[in-house]
Amino acid sequence: MTSADEYRIQAAVLAAEARDERHATVRQELLRLSKLYLRLAEQADKNSRLDVGYEPPLRISPAS
Repeated sequence: MTSADEYRIQAAVLAAEARDERHATVRQELLRLSKLYLRLAEQADKNSRLDVGYEPPLRISPAS
């Protein structure tokens, strides 16, 4: 399971909790968090498609 999948699962859990929540303020916060997890999932998907390599900086010997 990818991190994007895990974020989507957490978003669904939060959305389900929001549906059962009686207090409007808490419900709104749970929905807000659910949306943030969906954004994290989208970003994780984008990141997984990137081919990023790290190249250390060149070491320059001090002049003699």
